[in-house]
Amino acid sequence: MTLKRHEQLRLHALHETGLLDTPPEERFDRLTRIAKQHYQVNTTLFTLIDAKRQWFKSKQNIGIETTPRRHAFCDHTIQQNSIYVVEDAANDPLFHANPLVTGTPFIRFYAGIPVRDPTGFKVGTLCLIDSNPRNASSMDFSILRSLAAILEEEIERVCTDSHTHYDAYTQKMAYAIQRVQDVFLSSEEKTPAYEALLSELLYLTDSQVGFVGEIDDNSHETSHLYITALSSIAPCQPPNISKNLDPHTYIPIDGTDDLLGLPIRTRYAVSRTFESPLTLPSLFPGSYPEIHTYMGIPLHAGNEQIGLIGIANRSEGYPLSLTALLSPLLQTVETLFERKRLHAVDREKNQWLHDAVNIDGLTGLPNRRFLNELFQDELTAARQRRGSISVCFLDLDDFKTINDLQGQAAGDEVLRCVADRLRGAVRHHDVIARLSGDEFVIILRDVEHPRTYRHILDQLRHPMHIQGHVIELSASMGITRFPSDDSDSDLLLRHADQAMYTAKETGKNCYHFFDLESHHSQQERFAIGEQVQHALDNDQLELFYQPKLHYKTGSVSGFECLIRWHHPSGKLVYPGHFLPYIEHTKLDIELGKHVINQAVSTLETFQAQDLPYTISINLSPSHFLNDEFLDHLNTTLSRYDMAFRKRLTLEILESTALDDAGLAASNIKACQALGVQLSLDDFGTGFASLSYLRKFSTNEIKIDRSFILGMLEDPEDEMIVEAIIALSRSFNRRVIAEGVEHRATEEKLIAMGCDMGQGFLYSPALPLEKALDWAACYARP
Repeated sequence: MTLKRHEQLRLHALHETGLLDTPPEERFDRLTRIAKQHYQVNTTLFTLIDAKRQWFKSKQNIGIETTPRRHAFCDHTIQQNSIYVVEDAANDPLFHANPLVTGTPFIRFYAGIPVRDPTGFKVGTLCLIDSNPRNASSMDFSILRSLAAILEEEIERVCTDSHTHYDAYTQKMAYAIQRVQDVFLSSEEKTPAYEALLSELLYLTDSQVGFVGEIDDNSHETSHLYITALSSIAPCQPPNISKNLDPHTYIPIDGTDDLLGLPIRTRYAVSRTFESPLTLPSLFPGSYPEIHTYMGIPLHAGNEQIGLIGIANRSEGYPLSLTALLSPLLQTVETLFERKRLHAVDREKNQWLHDAVNIDGLTGLPNRRFLNELFQDELTAARQRRGSISVCFLDLDDFKTINDLQGQAAGDEVLRCVADRLRGAVRHHDVIARLSGDEFVIILRDVEHPRTYRHILDQLRHPMHIQGHVIELSASMGITRFPSDDSDSDLLLRHADQAMYTAKETGKNCYHFFDLESHHSQQERFAIGEQVQHALDNDQLELFYQPKLHYKTGSVSGFECLIRWHHPSGKLVYPGHFLPYIEHTKLDIELGKHVINQAVSTLETFQAQDLPYTISINLSPSHFLNDEFLDHLNTTLSRYDMAFRKRLTLEILESTALDDAGLAASNIKACQALGVQLSLDDFGTGFASLSYLRKFSTNEIKIDRSFILGMLEDPEDEMIVEAIIALSRSFNRRVIAEGVEHRATEEKLIAMGCDMGQGFLYSPALPLEKALDWAACYARP
């Protein structure tokens, strides 16, 4: 039924109530007063929506009687089947310019519910209006629904009391519509709905037998009528629908036939009275009575003719005017069928859109986008049940070889086969998704035994018969488990991915669990590295200077540069708290270059002030052995003479040789060729110190502080220090002791022949200005 036709029938029903332009009545005013008091709003109305106006049958706290229909909020309400709410009309794009919003009564909040007449047409509304916005989610509209139901009962009494044509038949029609609606809306199956319709039609027309059939143009070469509901013979009213007969039969439609073909061909109802009784064995079994009177009524859904209703043996015959009396029920049914059809189309469209957006077209598995949604659901469910989930990142081994040798089509078949096998390897509630290429993700609930993971991989090992070829493959799988890995979905996937690469490196066709402890260490390393880079970029790193004493002259010979970090927190951070986190990184090399540049700048200061001091700096193994090291050093020193360069000492650790002893020895010679001094730092702690003393022609040996600190109390430490000094003198190397904290230690070192010393006995590392002040004031006791 078209919208125009429906509106015509609605307006007819409205005028038939006899309520328009009548005086106020207490039975209606009482209901609007209750609504106003309960909801504490400015205004409540019982409105009737006419062709061009909205008229108020009952009103509370408003001075007008009517408004143009085009301005009426209630006109939108009667298009709904439930409560229609506008929380803030001033900010609603549909109503913000409405004269009822910008002017009297200055509507901001509106809530209305449709009110129906006895035949089911929405003739008006019961509505709430307020000049302030309201939050509808905090309001309970159950009272409004109850008041609307009472209004409808009052309208029904009005129609009965005023002796309009709302007689007993109208009551029967209203109940028939209600019963049919209930069945249609409560069942997805068509047959119960058709049976309910047929039962009510037989009751309303006082007919003996009948049928409802659907037109089927697809199952046969010619159109057929598929009988979906067939009445039984019952002596009582309303007639029952047969539960013993099988109505599901096909009957061919003859276009020339008056009973079936004519109403379908013309789309109009056909009424017949037979002088000689007619037998219809194709419709009714032999036990049915002969047909004396008959009406065929075409059934529509929108513009489509979907079926035919046949009713027979009404004693008074079937005047065509009867179809008008039946129209409310028929139109209701047609509307319900159209709604179901549209809902089915919408469901199909929505399902198609859902699949297009969320499902991988090749395998039918959820794609990456849909996986994110499913993943969140699994995490939420795991938290609620206090369970676990295993996130498995799976990658096929050497899949590219299959594509290269067999072609992409074969590769696609393999991926489809893999998807099918994964479905068979897990439980129905577990999640499987394809990310891209040959990467799959599986989310398993509450897995406790490792054999589950092995079982998944084993399913993929069985040979696949693809396009005449037998293909064997395996997969590598990385696993992380929530909540032991209490990360969000993105991080969990990343962790499982990292573990998968470890499985690949381990030898493929295996699984590997994500190492959370190692990952946290890497995270800390990365975070501190970022902070150090920021410190380097923002001049937060400064060289402090610890003096070195020459024992023979008793004077300050130079300084060792030790880096300090002026942290934004205000603390002074020592190198042991951040240098280990940047070892073997590019930042380690950048920091080493920065220290060399600062040391050379300090030597320029010494030269400008005519100070004789030397500078020594520590180099990490990765910086000293880096390809760019010698180029940077050569460029930095290129504009200085040999005397200047000899005042710079580079301290390297014994462990430098562990990475590449040959390159270390070569770089030492290259540095000495540039005029730079070399010192072997922390000597005595390595496993091959004597070997390095011979292989590495450094200018200086620096005894590790651990021996110096223990030599007063441990005779073995004292013997080691004495031996190192003796060996150094034998190899003609300068020797310096670090960690000198006691005068007695100094005296023993001098007695052993040590050349220099540094430590807290003299001074800690100081900023440059303070270090120079200390050196200027130093006098050996």
